[in-house]
Amino acid sequence: YEKRLINFCFLLLISAILSACATYTQSPENSAIAGGGSTENTQSTSVEPAIEAKEIEYGNFTEEQLYTAIISELGAQRGELSEAGESYFDLARQTRDLGIIQRAVQFASANNDVNAMLQLGLLWIEIEPSNPQPHLMVGFQFLERGSLDQAISHMGKVIELGRDIDFSVIAAQTGSMNTQDRGFLIQSLRELNEDFPDQPSIRIALAQMLAQSTLYAESLVEVRALIDLTDTNPSLILLQAQILQAMDRGEEALNTLSEGVDRFVDARELRMNYARYLIQNDEFKNAADQFRQLMEEDPQDWETLYSIALLELEMENFDNAIEIFTRLIAVDQQADESQFYLAYVHEQQGNLAKSVEHYRQVRPGTNNFLASQQQATRISIQMGELEDAHDWISRISRGQPRLEILLTTVESSLLIQAEYGDDALTLLDNSLNKFPNETDLLFARVLYYDSITDQAGSEKDLQQIITMKPDDSRALNHLGYMLAAQTTRYEEALELLERAIAVSPNDPAIIDSLAWAQYKLGHYEDALQNLRRAFAAFPDPEVASHLGEVLWALDRQDEAMQVWNGALQGSPDSELVLEAMERLQSAR
Repeated sequence: YEKRLINFCFLLLISAILSACATYTQSPENSAIAGGGSTENTQSTSVEPAIEAKEIEYGNFTEEQLYTAIISELGAQRGELSEAGESYFDLARQTRDLGIIQRAVQFASANNDVNAMLQLGLLWIEIEPSNPQPHLMVGFQFLERGSLDQAISHMGKVIELGRDIDFSVIAAQTGSMNTQDRGFLIQSLRELNEDFPDQPSIRIALAQMLAQSTLYAESLVEVRALIDLTDTNPSLILLQAQILQAMDRGEEALNTLSEGVDRFVDARELRMNYARYLIQNDEFKNAADQFRQLMEEDPQDWETLYSIALLELEMENFDNAIEIFTRLIAVDQQADESQFYLAYVHEQQGNLAKSVEHYRQVRPGTNNFLASQQQATRISIQMGELEDAHDWISRISRGQPRLEILLTTVESSLLIQAEYGDDALTLLDNSLNKFPNETDLLFARVLYYDSITDQAGSEKDLQQIITMKPDDSRALNHLGYMLAAQTTRYEEALELLERAIAVSPNDPAIIDSLAWAQYKLGHYEDALQNLRRAFAAFPDPEVASHLGEVLWALDRQDEAMQVWNGALQGSPDSELVLEAMERLQSAR
């Protein structure tokens, strides 16, 4: 029965096995320098090269091996690629048959089995040493493993065997390489360049890697040598401009790109990068002209049209911006972003009702959704349309408790800012009746109590939060600082703040609060140490006022004045700093 099964399967699958050559290619993206853009018109070489179809000779196979191959093919048809890959890997090593090796490579590639890819590639080289394909495959496998000398050796062999290889793809995989390894690769590429001077991609890769190592001058020399030796192309112009930009030679970079787009008028990526460089140099009008030229070539390039709209907005050409954003919305391209900015434009023009309308059109799940709802609610409250604002928030959050709670806290905060405190309290009380003990709502009510200096109300809600969530560092910090700043319960404040700092040891706000409690208890040196740490992480005027006050208490008045004056340079109207200075100086 088993033999009959083999014969039957063989008849069904022999053609598939004989032509087992489905290819799998993966082209690494080119990168000019770390953090830079890709180079145009550069052909990427596949990490796993395509395998040419060849018939497999079965004459030397055992019946068991043939049975394994057929069962593996059947399993692959059922989607069992991992098991089929393992079986073919074993068959490849047993039979050393070229066709089986190639089929095993296909499965290893599909399964992303890099270890099998390397071993099969080396086996393939043993069987067919004059074929550049396995050398190419093995070269990239060694590169990914960090075996740089072996990688370069196999890549050089590819060229010796008469096949071109795009070495510039190497730079896409070396951006995070350590300095020593990159230095080795740079030297290897220099040697390869001497051996194969007719391979320009070696020099491109060398220039890219020199730029990654911030050896910009050497990189520029290589690029200019290439330009002298070969026909200039958009890729080289762009790479040259990127290097010049990295060298802080922005004007030269812009001139290089300007000359490039004049010479290669159809090179879209070159023109796109030129437009972006113009934006970086605040040449918005010229950038818009470049984008418009791109649009003339492709009227449905919506990304470019969106860029033009943003430039018109930046230049305050609001009517033009409105027209373009409206067009994008009509074709559902960048629609939510366009709604957001269209709302912003109307807000700037004083068309508040239209602004609210467009903010509300930004759909849930998009980047600007929450910001849009906050802005729409703020404007509605500003116009006195409190009921409309609340109805809208209720409508869009219905059936979504987390969103309803979040938007309720936003609405209450905006009501408090607009001095509608009673409405904020009613909103929060009603929400807490619906969502009892919801900590975000409780904390929002704390902010209301803070706004009317109701210390007892704030403390009650904060204690409730801490009871439910003993490790809530936000509540611990808020209550601890309130007690340290507004009462004489300093020991209690210190205990709360030590608990908060244990939960969030690097939060500068908590470090500042802890230091203030220590200062109140007379632990000046501990307070100073913590305030210096907080101020280094977050040089806020409030922290500066505290730091100066502690320095003053330590009779280091000159240092205190230096801290305060420094803070006033950035925030000249800081009431906290000015109050501390006046109070302590008048008490001398």
